[in-house]
Amino acid sequence: MAQYQRTVLSNQLSTPHSVSIKVLRLSRPALATQTPLPKTSFDNGLDISPSASLAHPAANDDSSFPLAPLLTLPSAFGAAYVGETFACTLCANNELTSDSTKSVSGVRITAELQTPSNQSGIALELSDYDSESASTGLQPGATLQRTVRQPLKEEGTHVLSITVTYTETTLDEQGGASGGRARTFRKLYQFIAQNLVAVRSKVTSSPQRSKESPRSWSLEAQLENVGEASVVIEKVWLREDEGLEVRAVGAEQGIVLKPMDVEQVMFIVREGEIGENGKRTLAQLNIEWRSAMGERGSLTTGWLNSKG
Repeated sequence: MAQYQRTVLSNQLSTPHSVSIKVLRLSRPALATQTPLPKTSFDNGLDISPSASLAHPAANDDSSFPLAPLLTLPSAFGAAYVGETFACTLCANNELTSDSTKSVSGVRITAELQTPSNQSGIALELSDYDSESASTGLQPGATLQRTVRQPLKEEGTHVLSITVTYTETTLDEQGGASGGRARTFRKLYQFIAQNLVAVRSKVTSSPQRSKESPRSWSLEAQLENVGEASVVIEKVWLREDEGLEVRAVGAEQGIVLKPMDVEQVMFIVREGEIGENGKRTLAQLNIEWRSAMGERGSLTTGWLNSKG
């Protein structure tokens, strides 16, 4: 995770902290890729078998399939997408040694997320929280872990703010407490959430047979994969406004979208009874998908309206 600023708050800024914090993003593994070496014919003992470059060599040396049946974890932060759940593990580590004249207790971790629409930040719920951690000590070299899971709902810069508070106790020669103080520090981590599925919609009014007949509209939507990997669109549906009926036309399920692929879906929206002419609130478009490794995502548009 890209760390862009660190702020230390303590009663003695020159004294190193006894506790450090690490933030690890939780990501699903992906299939390992392999690129075979080209065949050579030097005939002087310098030839290297193409299988030497394969992550999972097969019996057939001529195999050039790019994927191996091995899983690999991402080596970098990767992309964060709107509609998916951002997850990370917060690790507070006791950096003291067993022969230290200090001890650490009451370690507590809190987290906030600043979003483009909420710069003040929203408090995040930490799982695996143990209320006893506020009073029990963290042994030298031990780690306190908490997990954060937060859906990303808007595009733009996000800042994850982690605050660690703990009590640092000074020990005398007999191992008893001779003094103590409460300490705290904070770290900020910045990342950008970007769209994975871009939506372009169009509402067209259908001609009325007569002034007494209910109105109807065709709602078209183009779904484009603007991410870096393929996704499977599992479900596309409308949440219609009160008094309307919806029929899907060409809204197939299980659509595979490779990067830059576009799929078009269409719905017919009808009034259940004769309504007043003018602008009409119709529906919200809902899209549900899975990434290449099964990560769920979803997106809901704003309310789509007919023209007046």
